[in-house]
Amino acid sequence: MTAIKCIDLCKNFQQGDVVIKALNHVSLDIEEGSFICLSGPSGSGKTTLLNAIGGLDKLDSGEVYFNGRRVDQLGKGPMADLRLHYIGFVFQAYNLIPVLTAQENVEFVMQVQGVSVKERRRKSSAILEEVGLKGMENRRPSQLSGGQQQRVAVARAIVSQPKLVLADEPTANLDSETAAQLMDLLRELNQHHNVTFLIATHDERVMRYAQRLIRMQDGKIIADELQEAD
Repeated sequence: MTAIKCIDLCKNFQQGDVVIKALNHVSLDIEEGSFICLSGPSGSGKTTLLNAIGGLDKLDSGEVYFNGRRVDQLGKGPMADLRLHYIGFVFQAYNLIPVLTAQENVEFVMQVQGVSVKERRRKSSAILEEVGLKGMENRRPSQLSGGQQQRVAVARAIVSQPKLVLADEPTANLDSETAAQLMDLLRELNQHHNVTFLIATHDERVMRYAQRLIRMQDGKIIADELQEAD
């Protein structure tokens, strides 16, 4: 089943007198349960494509469908509701709330969703244990290493079991060992929860985990190939 369908996406940015074609007629189908990496150098369009799919960037033209529903023309309210219930985000900068504990950060989305305190606590405790942070629930981001913060961000992204997780350079600030542990975790979550993952990266270590590798350059898809994941 097709989870995401992108048709002829175009997005330009103005830099002084120069027009940057961040997305240049990009079309793409993403199957439910896939584990896909977008690769390419900085400026190739990876992040813009993630943002377009997640409704964070408005397109100049093109169409985005999520489970058969066109979403690129949704208003702010309906798009925010879609993200809240169906899409998880993992950012390079973690984007954790500094004054909240690890557990409170993980519970934040569920709190906005209106999940009861008891259920939030049960789910957040279970997912923090699953990502290897049992015993660290009450630590704030400043008391966690970079790898631990990224695990909190992953836990927050998947705790409410979204259909899709969009991850932008999730290993950029991690050493090799921590990056490998994180990627093992993402693959495990993909396989056990059937969550679709779309990961933007220029890290060769990350690309080896992908079932499908999509290479971008100058706002275009230049290669799209299936591969045997590590």
